[in-house]
Amino acid sequence: MPVPGPTDPAAAGLAIGFYNKTCPKAEELVLEEMRDIVHEDRTLGPALLRLLFHDCFVRGCDGSIMLKSRSKKGERDAMPMSYSLRGFDEVERIKAKLEDECPLTVSCADIIIMAARDAVYLSNGPRFPVETGRRDGKVSLCIDAENDLAPPHANIVDLKTYFSVKNLSWKDLVVLSGSHTIGRAQCAAFAPDRLYNNSGLGVQDPTLDKAYAPELRERCEPGNKEDETLVDMDPKSPYEFDLSYYRDVLSNKTLFVSDQALLDDRWTRDYVARMAAAESTEEYFEDYAAAMINMGRMEVLTGGNGEIRKFCSAYVD
Repeated sequence: MPVPGPTDPAAAGLAIGFYNKTCPKAEELVLEEMRDIVHEDRTLGPALLRLLFHDCFVRGCDGSIMLKSRSKKGERDAMPMSYSLRGFDEVERIKAKLEDECPLTVSCADIIIMAARDAVYLSNGPRFPVETGRRDGKVSLCIDAENDLAPPHANIVDLKTYFSVKNLSWKDLVVLSGSHTIGRAQCAAFAPDRLYNNSGLGVQDPTLDKAYAPELRERCEPGNKEDETLVDMDPKSPYEFDLSYYRDVLSNKTLFVSDQALLDDRWTRDYVARMAAAESTEEYFEDYAAAMINMGRMEVLTGGNGEIRKFCSAYVD
């Protein structure tokens, strides 16, 4: 497990246990609150994991996904990138607990990454150390989200490009894609490309499993670009953080073009095949922890940069 040090500029200012002296109960309180949140609504675990990805890939892991824009020009307003994002209220709920314990100490950016880590753990995944010490950004722009988030119809070349410009590798890509082993997606996010109008040709994606496609067609209405019907991304175990996602990819039974695209590159395909055949989650869990640390280092604000807010959902205009 990589640990930040002076020779690693990406990790400068971050540390495992950053709040040990200033807010020693921080991680314990986040986990405690996450247990309650997931118990009340298990769909919020995957939602908070998705929120982390949207935060980190746009302007870095700086909590800017939480900022609101009265003119609807913030990251939250990006369409379709931020469509159906959830978990904002839950981040504020955790923030309130931490403000009671240690005012103006723990950043929203760190809360998001701790909550996402615990969402994985509470889905029977690994609970790994995460670096903390981020500060919160003050800028949130819709156009950044539109430019920096890979769309669900991205091919493998585009996916690798979106990751490489953020200093993430092909392995980070294929490992973090495994996050789709938990949670649900709206038909509007995948049905046009996978079921009804692949490549703009008015046909079903030819790579989609022929037996699985009719099941999806029963759920998703053709021609409805706003179809909010929810479909499990991993139908066999939608709330279990396991390896079944990779078996779905190998069997051509995933929802997104971007999932299927992992088979179009030698390195990502080989990793998918190895995880699909694995008898233990041990290797994957170690890889996932490392990839999450890598993502968590993206363009962070530390030291005197950024701010610590009392409320995460401040207005930028």
